[in-house]
Amino acid sequence: MKKSLLTLLAMAAMSTTALAADVKPALVYGTGGKFDKSFNEAAYNGAEKFKAETGIAYRDFEPTGDTQGEQAIRNFASRGFNPVVAVSFAWTSAIEKVAAEFPDTKFIIVDSVVDKPNVRSVVYKEEEGSYLVGILAGMASKTGKVGFVGGMDIPLIRKFECGYEQGARAAKAGIEVFQNMTGTTGAAWNDPVRGGELTKNQIDQGADVIYAAAGATGLGVLQTAADNKKLSIGVDSNQNHLHPGSVLTSMVKRVDLAVYNAYTDTKNDKFTGGVQALGVKEDGVGAAIDDNNKSLITPEMQAAVDKAKADIIAGTVKVHDYTSDNACPK
Repeated sequence: MKKSLLTLLAMAAMSTTALAADVKPALVYGTGGKFDKSFNEAAYNGAEKFKAETGIAYRDFEPTGDTQGEQAIRNFASRGFNPVVAVSFAWTSAIEKVAAEFPDTKFIIVDSVVDKPNVRSVVYKEEEGSYLVGILAGMASKTGKVGFVGGMDIPLIRKFECGYEQGARAAKAGIEVFQNMTGTTGAAWNDPVRGGELTKNQIDQGADVIYAAAGATGLGVLQTAADNKKLSIGVDSNQNHLHPGSVLTSMVKRVDLAVYNAYTDTKNDKFTGGVQALGVKEDGVGAAIDDNNKSLITPEMQAAVDKAKADIIAGTVKVHDYTSDNACPK
């Protein structure tokens, strides 16, 4: 009996060790760079949190082009990394191919959907978070004109703009919303100079609040707004600290949660494939308010955001999703 018990304990210990050995996390960023203070950095923070809590190291890679992304994803899978997280819609076809080649490896893609049993697709209701910051922009604007600078001109970024526009119009009837996209290739995510130029043009037209949804390009938007004594709105990560007193708020998109949960679920043998859609209700998106911007947020603005959040969760406010019909209601 004693021998059997010892054998069972040994087997249990071996099983636990084997399970832990199966967790060998990898992370492939979008082309904007790891420390973009935005989308990619949010993913990095999620991986770092997992590493700090578990002591399990991860490997990551910063592609500078689309071919490098697919090569990195396949390379990680072939070397036994599991799970492999790919943050960007740009890696959709790569994940489709590589996930089929490595059916025993778990993959996570952020901002796109891949229908494979070993793939978890994490998408966000960016229109809901953008609606909240749009309300703040509309209420903060003194000119009745606000702006939006997007990165790559794709439906996903138009989804941000459309939600923002709906929020601004809900806050202030007749408000004018300027919008520009930085480009049509992956380089649009990493061009802060162009982001600054577009922002200055919108300011010259009267915009006094400009929302950036453009990866590292957005750093130029925030800088130019600060230089011209105007307000800006950050995106993905909380960017309020970059220019305290100038960044009105940030539309936080919890990419860190997607990465952290993927690693944790795999470690705990609770990984599931399929689609996860994270909005206001799931705390996947929101408007960041902290010590860096609270002086800019009046009690009325805070109350308006709180009400909008409650209404979205209750279903009494439905923010239109641009990607549902490639159109934005006026």
